[in-house]
Amino acid sequence: MKLATFVRANATPAIGVVKPEKNEILDLDMAAQWAGQTAQRNTLANMQALIDAGQPGLQLAQSLANQWPIQAMVPLAGTQLLSPLPRPQQMRDCLVFEQHLLNAIKTWEQLTKRPSAPISPLWYERPTYYKCNRMSVVGHETDVQWPPYSELMDFELELACVIGKKGKNIAFSEGLSHIFGFTIFNDFSARDTQMDERPLGMGPMKGKDFDTGNVLGPWIVTTDEIGDPQNLNMEVHVNGERWGGGNSKDMHHSFAKILAFISTSETLYPGEIIASGTVPTGCGLELGRFLKPNDVVELKIERIGVLKNKIVRPKKET
Repeated sequence: MKLATFVRANATPAIGVVKPEKNEILDLDMAAQWAGQTAQRNTLANMQALIDAGQPGLQLAQSLANQWPIQAMVPLAGTQLLSPLPRPQQMRDCLVFEQHLLNAIKTWEQLTKRPSAPISPLWYERPTYYKCNRMSVVGHETDVQWPPYSELMDFELELACVIGKKGKNIAFSEGLSHIFGFTIFNDFSARDTQMDERPLGMGPMKGKDFDTGNVLGPWIVTTDEIGDPQNLNMEVHVNGERWGGGNSKDMHHSFAKILAFISTSETLYPGEIIASGTVPTGCGLELGRFLKPNDVVELKIERIGVLKNKIVRPKKET
């Protein structure tokens, strides 16, 4: 299933099953009312509640989708989509594509006129990640606000998993069973600020942390529809022009390995987001190209869909 968080005509948020090919969203709470399943409506209150309900929650959503009462259907076109998880329990962003790292280092050296350290041997042994600002998440077709302190704005094309089952010290063989589904993550980045901050050695700060900078969507696709998450084509278009892309098979560390590592002596909870990091040529930094005000960025991942946003730069005060 494709599961979205959207805004009803009365301005209230709701969750639904999406059929993009039919331009339809099924309002799950309304569908439950029409089906006489009001006792289970708490499960359908929001995406976090549905994830927390586990397999019974998915079965309920699938049952309602199979019925598809027309009274609970709204058109996809013209309906505002929020981030499928408007406030994730936690967000982590990894860096597991070797070629992206090599490409970025090369451009970084050209821009800063400073040599960079080679990739650490430890990078090849364990997934690296940082924790994102879960409070700055927006969704599909929401304008991203260009922070006034930056001159070099960039996007990042990433695949993200949504944790569906609580776990600690998760075995590699059990990693995928803890995933609820997958979505697209656009990690907008103020590159010049990130370059200034990098020598401080504390990871991303204002280069990543600004309102609207973390974009998820357009929906979550459950694992049964994704199949193998390590073999998905990914590409990015800016203003309709293809800039780059690749395939998730090139992740040096798989999602199963990432979950096994992160959960070492640490509990993962339903509703957490863990992103892959940027696919090679999936950001402007690698290409020596950066965004301009009002550019429209479209990220596409096979079996998920397209995440589209425009970046807007407020006029400077004079």
